[in-house]
Amino acid sequence: MSGLVMTLVTCSTSLHCGLEAHVRGPRQLRESEIIFQKQRKRTPGSQTATYQRKMNPKDDKRTDLCTSPVFVHNPHLDTLKDDVLYHFGLGTGTHDLPAMFGDVKFVCVGGSPWRMKSFIEYIAAELGMEDPKSEYPNICAGTDRYAMYKVGSVLSVSHGMGISSIAIMLHELIKLLHHAHCTDVTIIRIGTSGGIGLKPGTVVVTKQSMDATFLPKFEQVILGKTVVRNTDLDQSLAEELLQCSKELNQFETVIGNTMCTLDFYEGQARLDGAFCSYTEKDKQDYLTKASEAGVCNIEMESSVFAAMCKMSGLRAAVVCVTLLDRLKGDQLNESHEVLHSYQLRPQILVGYYIRKQLKAKAVCS
Repeated sequence: MSGLVMTLVTCSTSLHCGLEAHVRGPRQLRESEIIFQKQRKRTPGSQTATYQRKMNPKDDKRTDLCTSPVFVHNPHLDTLKDDVLYHFGLGTGTHDLPAMFGDVKFVCVGGSPWRMKSFIEYIAAELGMEDPKSEYPNICAGTDRYAMYKVGSVLSVSHGMGISSIAIMLHELIKLLHHAHCTDVTIIRIGTSGGIGLKPGTVVVTKQSMDATFLPKFEQVILGKTVVRNTDLDQSLAEELLQCSKELNQFETVIGNTMCTLDFYEGQARLDGAFCSYTEKDKQDYLTKASEAGVCNIEMESSVFAAMCKMSGLRAAVVCVTLLDRLKGDQLNESHEVLHSYQLRPQILVGYYIRKQLKAKAVCS
C-alpha cells in the first residue's frame, strides 16, 4: 500500500516549530531499518531546506501540484549537521527517514503504547495485510518514552498523558514527517474522555479545542511571554468522520467542542481527588457552563495537538470516546469488558475512514 495517496486532499500551509534531539547507535540503525525492508534511495543533502517555507499564517495559497508538505518553521534546523529525535531514538544522520517513513499518509496518535500497538494490528487486518505470524515491532524500542508502529502508509504513535507529553512527541513527529518528505498527511488523535450530558460510549469528533475557561485557544509561555495559538481543527475531516460513523451504524457519534485541561482531578472539577475546595453544586454549575459553551467532552491533549497540527499544515482531527457522563459522577463504574469495548470505538471509526480513503484511491487509479 506504500504508494497510495488519500483521495481527499486538503492543501493548507502554516508555520511551525522544531526541537533538538539525539543520535542512535549503528546497531539500532540496522535493527530499525530492517523493519521496513525497503531502501528507497534519496539524494543526500539538507532535508530541512528541501520543503521549508516561511509563510504568513493567513496565507491559504495551495502548494504546487496540490500537494501539502509538512512544514517546520525553525531556521536553526538548517545549521544542524544531523537532526536527532531524542525521544524517538531516531535521527537524520543515523536513519534513512525518507525510506522508512516517506510513504506515510495517515498518522494516528493516542495515549498508551498498548492502545497504539492494538490499533496498528487492527489496521493491518482492515487493510488486508494481516498475517498470523506477523509482528509489529516498536520502531522506538531504543527509548522508553514513546512507542511507534507502522504498516503500509499508516503510522501509529503513543503520546503519553497530558499537554507536555504530547507536545514533545509532536515536535519530533512533525520533524520526522518533514525530514521524510511526507506530503498530504492526515493525523488523528484517538482516545478516551469524560462526556458532558452524553451517554457513555458516545464518540466525539472535536470541532474546536477549548481551554478551561471555554475559549478556543492554547497558551504557551515562550521566553517569559505568553503566546496564544489557534485550536481549530479541520472541519471537512470532522464531517467525513461523522459520515463514516453513519455508514458504520455501530455507535453514536457527534461533532462538538472538547475542553482540554492541565489536570485530571481539580482541573476537570472532580470531587474525588486528593484535594477539593469546591462543592457538588460548584461542580455542576461549572460543567453546565461548559455544556452551554458547546463542550461535549473533556480530555488533556487536544489543545496543543490542534495548535501544532495547524501550524505544520497537517490535516487533523480528534476522535475520543466518552467513558462516563461527568454530570452524573466522577468515577468509572462500568465493567472492564464494557470499557474496553468503548475504547475500541475510535479505532473502528478511524480504521473505517482510512480503509475508505485507500479504497477510493485504488478505484480511481
